[in-house]
Amino acid sequence: MTTQGWLWSADGAALALLLVATVADHRRHHRRDLDAAGWMPWQGLQVAGFIALLVLTTLALRAG
Repeated sequence: MTTQGWLWSADGAALALLLVATVADHRRHHRRDLDAAGWMPWQGLQVAGFIALLVLTTLALRAG
């Protein structure tokens, strides 16, 4: 697999992380039991996934 292929694979993983964190954060904000907040920092994971997505997409496009 080429470097560009690895970058696109990592880009897909970052997109998956971003989508999962977005759905989980939405569910957290719309929960029925306000005392069951949980401990996972979904908003921070969204930001990390988005930044990783931007960086990896840029690198994959430049590698090609």
